[in-house]
Amino acid sequence: MDRDLVEAARRNDREAFAVLVHQVSDSLYAVAQRILRDSGLAEDALQNALVLAWRRLPKLRDPDRFEAWIHRILVHACYDESRRARPWRAAVRVISIDGLTSPDGTEAIADRDELERAFRRLPIEQRAIFVLHHYLGLPLVEIAELLEIPAGTARSRLHYSMAGLRDALRADAEPALEGGRLA
Repeated sequence: MDRDLVEAARRNDREAFAVLVHQVSDSLYAVAQRILRDSGLAEDALQNALVLAWRRLPKLRDPDRFEAWIHRILVHACYDESRRARPWRAAVRVISIDGLTSPDGTEAIADRDELERAFRRLPIEQRAIFVLHHYLGLPLVEIAELLEIPAGTARSRLHYSMAGLRDALRADAEPALEGGRLA
């Protein structure tokens, strides 16, 4: 990130901020979408994060930490979006059947759907740590700094997110039993 650009944006230069937003918005949206698992909520969280970033930018202490700073704002915006009591809604995408790489792509679709359901079962704080660590590749110490939580809490949330995913995948794989009989 260009320090001069961040400094200019800190001095209320809208064009400099627009350039910064252009540089980071795709990455921020991808993180929000992976945390929230909904493109509409991700767009809302990103928009709220950018508005907050613009308002708080003059108070940014270290311009070299702009990306970590804006990611922290985004993660908290994702937390806020997830707390809003919205009913879950499915995001249905049309998948082209032309050009499938395997003879039958339904297995890959089923696997992806199973992972999506398992990931949705995780609390938002665990999803955020999982995405920051596995998608952005951030070390846990940096994630802890970014989210302003103890390093042990970051490690614990990552551990529980992995355990939660495993448990959810196992639960989906087992047949449902009612009264000792298959449902």
